[in-house]
Amino acid sequence: MSNNGNEQAGGNWKSKALLAGAVLGAVVGLSAAYLIIQRAEREPGEVRISPGDGVKLGVLVFGLLRQVAQLGEGEK
Repeated sequence: MSNNGNEQAGGNWKSKALLAGAVLGAVVGLSAAYLIIQRAEREPGEVRISPGDGVKLGVLVFGLLRQVAQLGEGEK
């Protein structure tokens, strides 16, 4: 017997997860850009992000990704 039905159904959740992640990432990116634009309109001059702020943001993003990767690990 073949497991083609199970393999196709098993791959379906992967596609849905990738699509959901792509949409969520796009929404978060657009939201971040919108917030930066709002700040630029409130404050005169060019909006600059310091290297320290960039490092803080990078650490925050990697921490978030780590937390997402650990979702559901304690439920086994």
